[in-house]
Amino acid sequence: MSPGYQQFVAIADLPRLLTALAARTVVLDVEPLVADWNSGQEPLDRGITAVLGLVASAPGVRVICFSTNSARRPAVLPSVRGIEVIYIVSAQKPVNLAPYGRLPMPGVVVGDQILTDGLLARRLGYFFLHYRHQQAGPAGPGLLDKLGQLARPLIFGPDVGNGS
Repeated sequence: MSPGYQQFVAIADLPRLLTALAARTVVLDVEPLVADWNSGQEPLDRGITAVLGLVASAPGVRVICFSTNSARRPAVLPSVRGIEVIYIVSAQKPVNLAPYGRLPMPGVVVGDQILTDGLLARRLGYFFLHYRHQQAGPAGPGLLDKLGQLARPLIFGPDVGNGS
């Protein structure tokens, strides 16, 4: 698998998409894929468990890494037999690559922002699955999304399709 780009809208599609990409490492953005930006501890913990179960069902996955630029942490990080589960807070995406350096290839970053998650994927040589959620979020992520859409051809090439 080479670095690339594909959009998707249904979280339930993750096992199929990750299987098709033969992902060994999956880096998951936390907000809004796992929990809404302004949600509390319980939705975060529930979301981690739910998304972890989906991603772990994809054959070949060896590492699942939750990565957020916020300071949010789960109360307890669940484990999955045979899979390393990591949670990175204040990740400084896409600048800080150190936490991902030892993770097995091929890798996939799953997130909603091209300018953070997408650039992280590109810098790591991972594929980017762009989560196009349908919910309205805070103004900051909305503006970042619009800028990311403008930058998408520069980051992933002019012929990148929307896929889904």
